Amino acid sequence: MAAISGHWAFAFGVLGNIVSFIVFLSPLPTFYKIYKKKSTEGYQSIPYVVALFSSMVWIYYAFLKTNTTLIITINSFGCFIETIYVGFYLFYAPKKARVQTVKMLLLSVVGGFGVIVLVTQFLFKGAARGQAVGWICLVFSLCVFVAPLGIVRLVIKTKSVEYMPLLLSVFLTLSAVMWFFYGLLVKDINIA
Repeated sequence: MAAISGHWAFAFGVLGNIVSFIVFLSPLPTFYKIYKKKSTEGYQSIPYVVALFSSMVWIYYAFLKTNTTLIITINSFGCFIETIYVGFYLFYAPKKARVQTVKMLLLSVVGGFGVIVLVTQFLFKGAARGQAVGWICLVFSLCVFVAPLGIVRLVIKTKSVEYMPLLLSVFLTLSAVMWFFYGLLVKDINIA
């Protein structure tokens, strides 16, 4: 029975990787619009900064656990593509948005990630460290899933769904389902 569960876990992990890969690529139409208009217009960088940070923390978590190849592969790709998105955003953003994005990057990616690594290395040992980082991953994954909803205010204000990342929202939901079942099957509540 454990072998069957392992096969299902692997299947959901691979599906989670595939869907997450699509999630990471779903902003491409947005960035194509930014490129064509040479402006970030009403788009915000926060979903991409949060996704970058989340991928970094998931990689750290994966290094603290065993049998986490599927988590490392997709989050490595996530770090790579989100870095490209943020760089692209910074290139086309007006000065105020650029400064705000750099502040977010310094605060979350440099400061936040650094603090997480230092605190968990010095305050926690063994499995407790993995559990603490796992809970942090859980919180930031929720932020990644909720970040696109920050655009809802703009949608209501402008009465236009032009800035609502529909593809991203759909694939984030599918990704959540795949990783939920993967986490359930490998008995890792932080993933589920």
